[in-house]
Amino acid sequence: MALLNENDSYNYLPKIKTTVENIKKELLEEVKLKIGVFVEGISFDPNDIKKFPIGTEYQEQIHILFDMDKAHHSGFLLPSNFYLPHGVFAAFRWDPNSRYRLVEEDGKPVLYKDKTRLTEINFYKRPKLLGYNTRNGEAFGHIANFNPEGSVNVCYSNECALKDTGDDCLFCNINSTAGAYKSENIFIKTPEQVGEVVAAAYKEGAGNHVNVTGGFIPERREIDYYADVAVEIREQTGLDDFNGTAVIGAPLDFGVIEKYKEAGYRTIAMNLEIWDKNFYKTICPGKEKTCGGRDHWIEALEYAAQVFGRGNVRSNLVAGIEPKQSILEGVEYLAEKGVLCYANAWCPNPGSTLEGHRTPETEWHFDLQRKVADIFIKNGYKVDQLYNGAGNSSSIHDIFRIETEYFDKAYLPQYKFKQL
Repeated sequence: MALLNENDSYNYLPKIKTTVENIKKELLEEVKLKIGVFVEGISFDPNDIKKFPIGTEYQEQIHILFDMDKAHHSGFLLPSNFYLPHGVFAAFRWDPNSRYRLVEEDGKPVLYKDKTRLTEINFYKRPKLLGYNTRNGEAFGHIANFNPEGSVNVCYSNECALKDTGDDCLFCNINSTAGAYKSENIFIKTPEQVGEVVAAAYKEGAGNHVNVTGGFIPERREIDYYADVAVEIREQTGLDDFNGTAVIGAPLDFGVIEKYKEAGYRTIAMNLEIWDKNFYKTICPGKEKTCGGRDHWIEALEYAAQVFGRGNVRSNLVAGIEPKQSILEGVEYLAEKGVLCYANAWCPNPGSTLEGHRTPETEWHFDLQRKVADIFIKNGYKVDQLYNGAGNSSSIHDIFRIETEYFDKAYLPQYKFKQL
């Protein structure tokens, strides 16, 4: 894509001369917009959104894990993602009161802020895999999402056992999502179904990475399930190394971590969520009680980095609940230990205990994510490591690639997993 010139209408970007540093500034401004529309959401006139073929030509939102919109909306389809003019891939998050607004103009989706026209956008095309069914008749879209990077994101269940004791993480709406979108047939996926979907994606070149996640379940049941999934993936793809990430709870027995590597997973993820000790006890009461507490979880991440290798372990902090300096302290500490810890913007999910609260402003998140990317760069991590642990293009991925000059002119190309 060519650089901007005086005839372009992307007036949210400054008109600047072409140098490497100026290109970085252009691209970073687009990442800031990506963060802005996620933090503030996007509003629209229902008559406008109905003019776009969401769910046929364009990818619809699929709620097999969380609902990230302002409110549940079972009964009408919303787009999942879109591309901004310079290639940045962004999530569509609905908020009916947002100053950002999607408008249909001459058959094209256009983004406004208040009365200012920002830019045309391009909705993410619906992968043809979502039109497939498994051998037992289940829609692929009830089992996995398919990212443009080539990651197959499997959510095996919306069950979270912490609900039974009233100890859900306060920011989480996994159980609420399962109840709100029953029509999407949220259910426990069998290892055979997961293997079939992953094999189809790999065969068609639409997948070269798989991320397996779900709600919090008892430790022994979790490792048994993940091992069975790995067996099915290997058998149905014919691959010993299927580039898989297992997203799990921190086990009480660290020896369990080795079993995931033995099963065939290349990377592992354990999402700590909160770094500050006191915030952690309040926001994540179930993880505090069930997983040995915050310090044990950190020790599990450090141990996993020894088993899987530096850069092959992922965690996440929900950015916006605790102070910024606390988050950066956690990211820095874990990066030095070989763990890539993300800090993606918190959106107060519908149905969560913190529904109705506010996340920090766009500038706060933009500054934080630039500093997280800087920590990753300083510690010598590579682009492939960022994606292997977290297979989608977050703003931190974008910033990391921009700062390491992983762009073509003023365009940030779509990352693709290497063919297996």
